[in-house]
Amino acid sequence: MPNKHFVSADQVTPAFADQLIARAEAFKAGAEPQLTQPVYASNLFFEASTRTHTSFEMAERKLGMTVIPFDPTHSSVTKGETLEDTLRTIAAIGVNVAVIRHPEDAYYTPLIAADVPLHLMNAGDGAGQHPSQMMLDLMTIHEEFGHFAGLRVGIVGDLAHSRVARSDMAMLTKLGAQVTFSGPKAWYTADFAEYGPYVPLKELVPQVDVLMLLRVQLERLTEAETREFSAANYHAQFGLTEELAATMPKQAIIMHPAPVNRDVELASSLVTGPQSRIFTQMKNGVFMRMAMLEWLFK
Repeated sequence: MPNKHFVSADQVTPAFADQLIARAEAFKAGAEPQLTQPVYASNLFFEASTRTHTSFEMAERKLGMTVIPFDPTHSSVTKGETLEDTLRTIAAIGVNVAVIRHPEDAYYTPLIAADVPLHLMNAGDGAGQHPSQMMLDLMTIHEEFGHFAGLRVGIVGDLAHSRVARSDMAMLTKLGAQVTFSGPKAWYTADFAEYGPYVPLKELVPQVDVLMLLRVQLERLTEAETREFSAANYHAQFGLTEELAATMPKQAIIMHPAPVNRDVELASSLVTGPQSRIFTQMKNGVFMRMAMLEWLFK
């Protein structure tokens, strides 16, 4: 299996990103899958998900894969079975690829070291990586502008807890985009400073081609942070209000990995507004995940 796992944004070079985008765009235009053997897929989601879980299952079915259901709450994981043994079990039964979302950062590292006998596709690990979200974001930007070099991308919001921000900032920089950050200053840490400066939101918005807003991940905040958090205050200070959105360049687009906290990260009216590409991202996610899954079997 030459392309055994797809677990990290670090695996993606600019040339590979271009290859995946081209294939995903071909799928969107009606290209047929090129799988030469029956494939059985299982989606192991240990965190709640609507978009990513459903998107991967749709991608698998469009590719002609057979989806074997897996529910962690009714599995032997509840009896103490390790993730490695769960994967070895479903592989023994005949599953070829496991799509996994897990709360532990880099959960896949020991699994790869143990040489689990099936393909791994990372659908998000803790606050670490989210390669398929990164790739669907890149596809959406490419579809809009046709290139990345010189594009001004602002990433705004809950940076500290965002696997999306970490995956996207590195690849966008490699592709020649200019990345800047905003949101609560305390969430702008040294790992982000390597990729771009912090700019106050009111200064950032009029300068961007792409404004990527991040969900405030209340489930990852400390108890003290949760008690202090106010949706109204956050929206006023760090959210995209209708008034602030009016200062965006006309060619600029709004992106968000979703789920959206309406009237927190952005005004509810902007979610489906003319500059929003939020639901386009979701649509593109199916085709990009088709491209990524197909690649595993080449």
